[in-house]
Amino acid sequence: MANEHRRDRISTQSPSGETDLDYDVAIVGGGPAGSAAGVFCAREGLDTVVFDRGRSSLKRCAHLENYPGFPAGIDVETLYDLFHDQLERAGCEVVPDMVDSLQRRDGAAGFAVELEECGPVTARRIVAATRYDGSYMRGLGDDDAMFETTEHDGETTESFDRGYPNHDGTTPIPDLYVASPSEESQQAIVAAGRGARVAGELITDARVDDGWWDAVAEGVDWVRREAELDEAWDDREPWVEWFDEYYGEAAPTDADTDRYERVRAARVDERLSSYIGPDEQDSRATSGQARLASHLDPDAVVAGCDRDELLDAMDDDQIAAYLHGQPQVSDGSE
Repeated sequence: MANEHRRDRISTQSPSGETDLDYDVAIVGGGPAGSAAGVFCAREGLDTVVFDRGRSSLKRCAHLENYPGFPAGIDVETLYDLFHDQLERAGCEVVPDMVDSLQRRDGAAGFAVELEECGPVTARRIVAATRYDGSYMRGLGDDDAMFETTEHDGETTESFDRGYPNHDGTTPIPDLYVASPSEESQQAIVAAGRGARVAGELITDARVDDGWWDAVAEGVDWVRREAELDEAWDDREPWVEWFDEYYGEAAPTDADTDRYERVRAARVDERLSSYIGPDEQDSRATSGQARLASHLDPDAVVAGCDRDELLDAMDDDQIAAYLHGQPQVSDGSE
Protein backbone atom coordinates (compact mmCIF):
# COMPACT_ATOMS: atom_id res chain seq x y z
CA MET A 1 0.00 0.00 0.00
CA ALA A 2 1.42 3.36 -0.97
CA ASN A 3 2.11 5.78 1.84
CA GLU A 4 -0.68 8.35 2.13
CA HIS A 5 1.89 10.82 3.44
CA ARG A 6 4.15 10.44 0.40
CA ARG A 7 5.08 13.70 -1.29
CA ASP A 8 3.79 14.66 -4.70
CA ARG A 9 5.88 13.09 -7.39
CA ILE A 10 8.50 15.36 -8.89
CA SER A 11 9.06 15.39 -12.61
CA THR A 12 11.98 13.16 -13.56
CA GLN A 13 11.95 13.20 -17.30
CA SER A 14 15.33 13.01 -18.97
CA PRO A 15 17.10 16.20 -20.10
CA SER A 16 15.98 15.38 -23.64
CA GLY A 17 12.35 15.34 -22.50
CA GLU A 18 11.80 11.58 -22.60
CA THR A 19 9.16 10.18 -20.29
CA ASP A 20 8.92 6.59 -21.55
CA LEU A 21 11.02 5.00 -18.80
CA ASP A 22 9.46 2.31 -16.61
CA TYR A 23 10.93 3.70 -13.37
CA ASP A 24 12.64 6.79 -12.08
CA VAL A 25 14.90 4.70 -9.82
CA ALA A 26 15.82 1.02 -9.86
CA ILE A 27 17.59 -0.32 -6.77
CA VAL A 28 19.47 -3.59 -6.96
CA GLY A 29 19.31 -5.24 -3.55
CA GLY A 30 16.75 -5.06 -0.75
CA GLY A 31 18.93 -5.29 2.34
CA PRO A 32 19.59 -2.39 4.74
CA ALA A 33 21.27 -0.16 2.13
CA GLY A 34 18.80 -0.81 -0.66
CA SER A 35 15.77 -0.57 1.62
CA ALA A 36 16.90 2.74 3.13
CA ALA A 37 17.56 4.15 -0.34
CA GLY A 38 14.18 2.92 -1.57
CA VAL A 39 12.22 4.46 1.30
CA PHE A 40 13.82 7.88 0.85
CA CYS A 41 13.40 7.86 -2.94
CA ALA A 42 9.78 6.71 -2.84
CA ARG A 43 8.84 9.24 -0.15
CA GLU A 44 10.26 11.94 -2.41
CA GLY A 45 7.77 10.84 -5.05
CA LEU A 46 10.18 9.06 -7.35
CA ASP A 47 8.74 5.98 -9.04
CA THR A 48 11.01 3.40 -7.41
CA VAL A 49 11.50 -0.36 -7.76
CA VAL A 50 13.68 -2.61 -5.59
CA PHE A 51 14.92 -5.89 -7.06
CA ASP A 52 15.76 -8.32 -4.28
CA ARG A 53 16.54 -11.95 -4.85
CA GLY A 54 20.26 -12.12 -4.46
CA ARG A 55 22.73 -13.18 -1.80
CA SER A 56 22.51 -10.82 1.16
CA SER A 57 25.17 -10.63 3.86
CA LEU A 58 22.46 -9.84 6.42
CA LYS A 59 20.65 -13.09 5.65
CA ARG A 60 23.77 -14.95 6.78
CA CYS A 61 23.35 -13.45 10.25
CA ALA A 62 21.78 -15.77 12.86
CA HIS A 63 20.41 -12.94 15.01
CA LEU A 64 21.00 -9.21 14.70
CA GLU A 65 21.90 -7.76 18.10
CA ASN A 66 23.39 -4.33 17.39
CA TYR A 67 20.67 -2.63 15.31
CA PRO A 68 19.20 0.30 17.29
CA GLY A 69 15.61 -0.01 18.40
CA PHE A 70 15.65 -3.71 19.28
CA PRO A 71 16.84 -4.12 22.91
CA ALA A 72 17.08 -7.92 22.71
CA GLY A 73 18.02 -8.02 19.05
CA ILE A 74 15.79 -9.15 16.21
CA ASP A 75 15.67 -12.17 13.95
CA VAL A 76 16.68 -11.39 10.41
CA GLU A 77 13.49 -12.75 8.86
CA THR A 78 11.31 -10.33 10.84
CA LEU A 79 13.65 -7.41 10.11
CA TYR A 80 13.50 -8.17 6.38
CA ASP A 81 9.70 -8.31 6.53
CA LEU A 82 9.71 -4.90 8.23
CA PHE A 83 12.10 -3.49 5.61
CA HIS A 84 9.95 -4.62 2.72
CA ASP A 85 6.66 -3.63 4.36
CA GLN A 86 8.06 -0.12 4.80
CA LEU A 87 9.23 -0.05 1.18
CA GLU A 88 5.78 -0.93 -0.09
CA ARG A 89 4.05 1.48 2.29
CA ALA A 90 6.35 4.27 1.08
CA GLY A 91 5.31 3.51 -2.50
CA CYS A 92 8.10 1.24 -3.72
CA GLU A 93 7.52 -1.77 -5.88
CA VAL A 94 9.46 -4.77 -4.53
CA VAL A 95 10.24 -7.41 -7.15
CA PRO A 96 11.76 -10.77 -6.14
CA ASP A 97 13.98 -11.07 -9.19
CA MET A 98 17.70 -10.97 -9.89
CA VAL A 99 19.35 -8.38 -12.11
CA ASP A 100 21.54 -10.05 -14.72
CA SER A 101 22.94 -6.93 -16.41
CA LEU A 102 22.71 -3.19 -16.88
CA GLN A 103 23.22 -1.33 -20.12
CA ARG A 104 23.08 2.36 -20.99
CA ARG A 105 20.26 3.01 -23.42
CA ASP A 106 21.46 3.77 -26.92
CA GLY A 107 21.11 7.46 -27.66
CA ALA A 108 18.90 8.06 -24.62
CA ALA A 109 19.15 8.73 -20.92
CA GLY A 110 18.68 5.93 -18.43
CA PHE A 111 19.45 2.24 -18.28
CA ALA A 112 18.08 -1.01 -19.61
CA VAL A 113 17.85 -3.51 -16.75
CA GLU A 114 17.88 -7.17 -17.74
CA LEU A 115 16.15 -9.41 -15.19
CA GLU A 116 16.55 -13.14 -14.79
CA GLU A 117 12.81 -13.91 -14.94
CA CYS A 118 10.76 -10.79 -15.69
CA GLY A 119 12.62 -9.59 -18.76
CA PRO A 120 13.95 -6.09 -19.44
CA VAL A 121 12.79 -2.85 -17.83
CA THR A 122 14.15 0.69 -18.01
CA ALA A 123 15.06 3.16 -15.29
CA ARG A 124 16.36 6.72 -15.23
CA ARG A 125 18.77 6.08 -12.33
CA ILE A 126 20.32 3.00 -10.75
CA VAL A 127 21.38 2.36 -7.15
CA ALA A 128 23.65 -0.67 -6.75
CA ALA A 129 23.04 -2.02 -3.24
CA THR A 130 24.35 -5.58 -3.37
CA ARG A 131 27.37 -6.23 -1.20
CA TYR A 132 28.78 -9.39 -2.72
CA ASP A 133 28.31 -9.18 -6.43
CA GLY A 134 28.74 -6.27 -8.80
CA SER A 135 29.10 -8.38 -11.94
CA TYR A 136 25.80 -7.08 -13.33
CA MET A 137 27.52 -3.69 -13.75
CA ARG A 138 29.99 -5.07 -16.28
CA GLY A 139 29.54 -3.57 -19.71
CA LEU A 140 28.73 -0.06 -18.51
CA GLY A 141 31.96 1.16 -20.05
CA ASP A 142 34.19 1.46 -16.99
CA ASP A 143 35.21 -2.12 -16.22
CA ASP A 144 38.90 -1.34 -15.80
CA ALA A 145 38.20 1.10 -12.97
CA MET A 146 35.19 -0.69 -11.53
CA PHE A 147 36.77 -4.11 -11.05
CA GLU A 148 40.07 -5.09 -9.50
CA THR A 149 42.22 -8.18 -9.98
CA THR A 150 43.68 -10.01 -6.98
CA GLU A 151 45.89 -13.07 -6.69
CA HIS A 152 45.69 -15.64 -3.90
CA ASP A 153 47.42 -19.03 -3.79
CA GLY A 154 48.27 -18.74 -7.44
CA GLU A 155 44.69 -18.04 -8.50
CA THR A 156 43.59 -14.76 -10.06
CA THR A 157 40.13 -13.41 -9.30
CA GLU A 158 38.25 -10.28 -10.26
CA SER A 159 35.90 -8.44 -7.92
CA PHE A 160 34.14 -5.12 -7.65
CA ASP A 161 36.49 -2.40 -6.39
CA ARG A 162 34.85 -1.07 -3.23
CA GLY A 163 36.80 2.14 -3.61
CA TYR A 164 35.20 2.85 -7.00
CA PRO A 165 32.26 5.00 -5.88
CA ASN A 166 32.77 8.44 -4.39
CA HIS A 167 32.01 8.96 -0.71
CA ASP A 168 28.49 10.15 -1.55
CA GLY A 169 27.81 7.11 -3.74
CA THR A 170 28.13 8.87 -7.08
CA THR A 171 30.29 7.27 -9.77
CA PRO A 172 32.01 8.35 -13.00
CA ILE A 173 29.02 6.85 -14.84
CA PRO A 174 26.19 9.40 -14.89
CA ASP A 175 23.07 8.31 -12.97
CA LEU A 176 24.76 5.23 -11.47
CA TYR A 177 25.02 5.29 -7.68
CA VAL A 178 26.63 2.69 -5.44
CA ALA A 179 25.39 2.14 -1.90
CA SER A 180 27.07 -1.25 -1.57
CA PRO A 181 29.51 -2.90 -1.95
CA SER A 182 31.59 -0.24 -0.28
CA GLU A 183 34.33 0.12 2.26
CA GLU A 184 31.79 1.29 4.83
CA SER A 185 29.12 -1.42 4.81
CA GLN A 186 30.46 -3.98 7.26
CA GLN A 187 27.56 -3.49 9.69
CA ALA A 188 23.83 -3.35 8.96
CA ILE A 189 23.30 0.05 10.59
CA VAL A 190 26.18 1.56 8.60
CA ALA A 191 24.84 0.05 5.39
CA ALA A 192 21.40 1.57 6.08
CA GLY A 193 22.98 4.97 6.65
CA ARG A 194 24.95 4.59 3.45
CA GLY A 195 21.76 3.84 1.53
CA ALA A 196 20.06 6.92 2.95
CA ARG A 197 23.00 9.14 2.06
CA VAL A 198 23.14 7.85 -1.50
CA ALA A 199 19.39 8.40 -1.84
CA GLY A 200 19.85 11.97 -0.67
CA GLU A 201 22.42 12.59 -3.40
CA LEU A 202 20.18 10.98 -6.01
CA ILE A 203 17.18 13.08 -4.93
CA THR A 204 19.25 16.24 -5.17
CA ASP A 205 20.34 15.29 -8.69
CA ALA A 206 16.75 14.52 -9.69
CA ARG A 207 15.61 17.90 -8.44
CA VAL A 208 18.38 19.67 -10.35
CA ASP A 209 17.28 17.87 -13.51
CA ASP A 210 13.79 19.12 -12.76
CA GLY A 211 14.93 22.75 -12.75
CA TRP A 212 15.91 23.24 -9.10
CA TRP A 213 19.28 24.86 -8.42
CA ASP A 214 21.97 23.44 -6.14
CA ALA A 215 21.36 25.76 -3.19
CA VAL A 216 17.73 24.70 -2.84
CA ALA A 217 17.80 21.14 -4.19
CA GLU A 218 19.04 19.40 -1.06
CA GLY A 219 16.06 18.22 0.96
CA VAL A 220 15.42 16.89 4.47
CA ASP A 221 12.83 14.17 5.02
CA TRP A 222 11.73 15.12 8.53
CA VAL A 223 8.28 15.38 10.14
CA ARG A 224 8.08 18.12 12.77
CA ARG A 225 5.66 19.00 15.57
CA GLU A 226 3.27 21.80 14.68
CA ALA A 227 3.71 23.20 18.20
CA GLU A 228 7.28 24.13 17.32
CA LEU A 229 5.99 26.45 14.60
CA ASP A 230 5.44 30.07 15.57
CA GLU A 231 1.96 31.36 14.70
CA ALA A 232 3.50 33.86 12.32
CA TRP A 233 4.47 30.93 10.08
CA ASP A 234 0.96 29.50 9.77
CA ASP A 235 0.40 31.44 6.56
CA ARG A 236 2.11 30.79 3.27
CA GLU A 237 3.42 34.33 2.73
CA PRO A 238 6.16 34.23 5.43
CA TRP A 239 7.51 31.08 3.84
CA VAL A 240 7.58 32.73 0.42
CA GLU A 241 9.55 35.62 1.91
CA TRP A 242 11.86 33.13 3.63
CA PHE A 243 12.53 31.38 0.32
CA ASP A 244 13.27 34.61 -1.52
CA GLU A 245 15.68 35.69 1.20
CA TYR A 246 17.63 32.45 1.52
CA TYR A 247 17.49 31.02 -1.98
CA GLY A 248 16.49 33.80 -4.35
CA GLU A 249 19.95 35.33 -4.66
CA ALA A 250 21.48 32.01 -5.74
CA ALA A 251 18.75 31.31 -8.27
CA PRO A 252 19.97 31.16 -11.87
CA THR A 253 16.77 32.84 -13.09
CA ASP A 254 14.80 35.94 -12.21
CA ALA A 255 12.20 35.67 -9.47
CA ASP A 256 9.33 36.37 -11.86
CA THR A 257 9.99 33.37 -14.13
CA ASP A 258 7.78 30.27 -14.21
CA ARG A 259 10.74 28.10 -13.21
CA TYR A 260 11.49 30.15 -10.10
CA GLU A 261 7.86 30.25 -9.04
CA ARG A 262 7.45 26.52 -9.58
CA VAL A 263 10.50 25.62 -7.51
CA ARG A 264 9.56 28.09 -4.80
CA ALA A 265 6.05 26.68 -4.57
CA ALA A 266 7.38 23.14 -4.30
CA ARG A 267 9.89 24.06 -1.59
CA VAL A 268 7.30 25.99 0.43
CA ASP A 269 4.84 23.10 0.11
CA GLU A 270 7.55 20.78 1.37
CA ARG A 271 8.16 22.89 4.48
CA LEU A 272 4.48 23.42 5.27
CA SER A 273 3.62 19.74 4.91
CA SER A 274 6.45 18.71 7.24
CA TYR A 275 4.58 20.03 10.31
CA ILE A 276 1.77 17.99 11.84
CA GLY A 277 -0.59 18.65 14.75
CA PRO A 278 -1.23 16.55 17.88
CA ASP A 279 -4.13 14.58 16.37
CA GLU A 280 -2.15 13.63 13.30
CA GLN A 281 0.88 12.83 15.44
CA ASP A 282 -1.21 10.48 17.61
CA SER A 283 -2.78 8.92 14.53
CA ARG A 284 0.60 8.19 12.98
CA ALA A 285 1.95 6.83 16.27
CA THR A 286 -0.99 4.44 16.57
CA SER A 287 -0.71 3.39 12.94
CA GLY A 288 3.03 2.83 13.28
CA GLN A 289 2.72 0.66 16.37
CA ALA A 290 -0.11 -1.35 14.84
CA ARG A 291 1.97 -1.95 11.71
CA LEU A 292 4.91 -3.08 13.83
CA ALA A 293 2.69 -5.36 15.94
CA SER A 294 1.37 -7.05 12.80
CA HIS A 295 4.84 -8.50 12.23
CA LEU A 296 5.26 -9.89 15.74
CA ASP A 297 4.36 -13.31 17.08
CA PRO A 298 1.22 -12.78 19.22
CA ASP A 299 2.35 -15.37 21.77
CA ALA A 300 5.69 -13.60 22.14
CA VAL A 301 3.92 -10.25 22.61
CA VAL A 302 1.69 -11.65 25.34
CA ALA A 303 4.61 -13.42 27.01
CA GLY A 304 6.57 -10.18 27.07
CA CYS A 305 3.80 -8.15 28.69
CA ASP A 306 2.41 -7.99 32.18
CA ARG A 307 -1.05 -9.51 31.72
CA ASP A 308 -2.76 -7.10 34.12
CA GLU A 309 -1.21 -4.11 32.38
CA LEU A 310 -2.20 -5.57 29.03
CA LEU A 311 -5.82 -5.96 30.11
CA ASP A 312 -5.88 -2.47 31.63
CA ALA A 313 -4.69 -1.06 28.31
CA MET A 314 -7.51 -2.72 26.40
CA ASP A 315 -10.93 -1.22 25.95
CA ASP A 316 -13.74 -3.12 27.77
CA ASP A 317 -15.70 -3.48 24.54
CA GLN A 318 -12.68 -5.00 22.85
CA ILE A 319 -12.25 -7.52 25.65
CA ALA A 320 -15.94 -8.45 25.54
CA ALA A 321 -15.83 -8.82 21.77
CA TYR A 322 -12.75 -11.00 22.01
CA LEU A 323 -14.35 -13.28 24.60
CA HIS A 324 -17.47 -13.65 22.45
CA GLY A 325 -15.53 -14.07 19.23
CA GLN A 326 -16.90 -10.93 17.63
CA PRO A 327 -14.54 -8.80 15.50
CA GLN A 328 -14.19 -5.17 16.54
CA VAL A 329 -13.97 -2.50 13.86
CA SER A 330 -12.42 0.80 14.90
CA ASP A 331 -14.39 3.91 14.02
CA GLY A 332 -11.12 5.84 13.69
CA SER A 333 -11.96 8.14 16.59
CA GLU A 334 -9.28 6.80 18.90
